[in-house]
Amino acid sequence: MARSRLAGAARVARWADAALGPGRDGATTDGRAALSDATAERAARELGLTAVQVRAEWDTARLAGLVEVHGDSARPGWRLRAWDRDDSAVLRGWVAFFDAWSLACPEPGDHEAAAVAEVVSAMPQVLSLLQLSAGPVPVEQLLDLLRQRVTELRTERCEIPFGPQPVPAGTVGAAAAAPDAPEPAAAEPAEDALLAPLLDWALRALAAVGALTYGDGQATLTPLGSWAVWVKLEQICVAAQSPAGNIEQSAENMLRGCAQLRPNAARAEYRAWLAARPVGSAVTGLLDAARGEDALLRGLAFEALRVVGAPAEPDVRAVLDEPALRPYALLWLAEHDGVDPEDAHEVLTREEATWLWVDTAAAVADHGEAPMLVRHLESALQPTVPALLDEVRAVGHPRTVQVLVALAAAHPDPALAKAVRRAAFQVHTWGS
Repeated sequence: MARSRLAGAARVARWADAALGPGRDGATTDGRAALSDATAERAARELGLTAVQVRAEWDTARLAGLVEVHGDSARPGWRLRAWDRDDSAVLRGWVAFFDAWSLACPEPGDHEAAAVAEVVSAMPQVLSLLQLSAGPVPVEQLLDLLRQRVTELRTERCEIPFGPQPVPAGTVGAAAAAPDAPEPAAAEPAEDALLAPLLDWALRALAAVGALTYGDGQATLTPLGSWAVWVKLEQICVAAQSPAGNIEQSAENMLRGCAQLRPNAARAEYRAWLAARPVGSAVTGLLDAARGEDALLRGLAFEALRVVGAPAEPDVRAVLDEPALRPYALLWLAEHDGVDPEDAHEVLTREEATWLWVDTAAAVADHGEAPMLVRHLESALQPTVPALLDEVRAVGHPRTVQVLVALAAAHPDPALAKAVRRAAFQVHTWGS
């Protein structure tokens, strides 16, 4: 069903890849990767669609990750590359489209932004009711649940409801005497009058993305919508069962808590931590932690970003100009584009690979044992220790001296240890 729902978007994205690739006329003109009029008309002619249909499918492709926007240009997303061979990529694309349901239809223009935001925040509960019902649910019942949830949201913020609040005659004195009493029931019709158009908009938007059917005064989740709600509930459960208890920690503290975990346990912790917060702020926090002085956290941060996957790609690409993060970002992007992890190191220059070797050695020196540092020496690209030392001295890593001193202290070969100490002294002397 997901493949069928996104088939039109995939078709337009493939057309754009073939017709508007590098060296050809650009697809966009407005700085937001929206199709220009000329391009939309051209696509319509070649695909047998209308320009309106082309624009709609293009927008769907962007929301589903079939097209990725970079500044004022767009390029094919990894999900489009994996479309024919990976069903999970198709499902993840549809989930991304589902998550953007509030963009599928224009929101009512005569409602305050705060009211729209409240309805968007309350819709997960509405969708959960639809799933539990496993069949059609009257709109009146959904409206009642929506009103209750909006009231809860306002109570959590200590706010009074928006809109007119009629008070029955004779209750003014009682309300003044008991300010904490429940709101009069007579307020509900006015509240429903304000929420009903917003619920109608939300249900139409969810129907537009294929999550439910809506008509004849009732709504029903589609099998695809039911699956999506189940996935979201599962994510909440994962977040609530953070294995190592780091879910409420900052990115840096969470990574420190994962430092001693085995890879599978660490990934479970990353998933729980990520499920509990918006992707954007999570990625920002991980990259901030990677910028610190602790090289171990730098490596762990990019492991966590691998769990994030495609949504992290623009932010990872944006740090390529930062020397400390560039090698990690290049490896992440290579793996993201489908390069085998064992071959991903080939995207690094010799200097970048050497810098990464020193950074990893710094992590081992700070958090590992001496034998690990000696074994790390064997992973160097350089065929000889003298060649390695020459390139390490030239790469300019801020931890070079400390790494070489630690390596000299750990290595059992006295002659090699002496050469490493000499190199450390030279870096220290020349650096000063």
